[in-house]
Amino acid sequence: MTTVVTGSSGLLGTALVRALRADGHEVRRLVRRAPAGPDECFWDPAGGVLDPGALEGADAVVHLAGAGIGDRRWSEAYKRELVESRVSGTRTLAEALARADGGPRVLLSSSAIGFYGDTGDRAVDESAPAGTGFLADLVRRWEAAAAPAGEAGVRVTPLRTGVVLSGRGGALARMLPIFKMGAGAVLGSGRQYVSWISLPDWVDAVRFLLAHELAGPVNLTAPEPVTNAEYTAALAKALRRPTMPLPAPRLALRLALGEFAEEALLAGQRVLPRRLLDAGHRFAHPTVGEALAAVL
Repeated sequence: MTTVVTGSSGLLGTALVRALRADGHEVRRLVRRAPAGPDECFWDPAGGVLDPGALEGADAVVHLAGAGIGDRRWSEAYKRELVESRVSGTRTLAEALARADGGPRVLLSSSAIGFYGDTGDRAVDESAPAGTGFLADLVRRWEAAAAPAGEAGVRVTPLRTGVVLSGRGGALARMLPIFKMGAGAVLGSGRQYVSWISLPDWVDAVRFLLAHELAGPVNLTAPEPVTNAEYTAALAKALRRPTMPLPAPRLALRLALGEFAEEALLAGQRVLPRRLLDAGHRFAHPTVGEALAAVL
């Protein structure tokens, strides 16, 4: 298989490209600079520019590019950047796939469980409707941007990804120094659910979806989401460090992180990977303790 990958230099893209090449597949990387090798092709997602040869003879596209949700405080300018980086890039790819004659017939497009909004204690799967809030609206627009590809007969599979656990990057890596100092703490009430997946399981799920005919959204989360209090305890146990006796107050988190804290840290999402499980996919790390032991 020949797979075109965007966002290949990020945490997810780096791990996926390595795994696909280890499987013997050819990978072409879309980059926003001058190509540095034969495996790279230029594209400008915001400008709608894509090297016509990038898709020629390829079998699938895995689209992972986009500004990081938790990289900065959510100013109005950064919220616009989050939307633009996802919607414009997805639309550029989808329109190119729709025009491509004999090009890829599969688009696995990055998405997020933010689609569901705050689900509280309620467990949801892919059949659940969209929630409310900035993230839910962002994901709706993000997924809708892939419509031109689907209308042209391409199998479009949005990858609704939860919190990816890796010691090399992402949310967990940012938390590790705090927890290693013994300063980790429950956030707010601690009752909000965290839907997570280990990086190796995320990569395996994408490989599974490249090989199986699942169209439409798929949740890339482990089958056992946990509360923030349970996650905090599991991480402290994995690192063999204590945690703070008192939780981080909601008000302090909102003052420090603004809207991001309210939607991404204090809201709960209890999301199940129903379609993956029904299709026969099995997780190497189904529990958070196993996942943390593996990635740390």
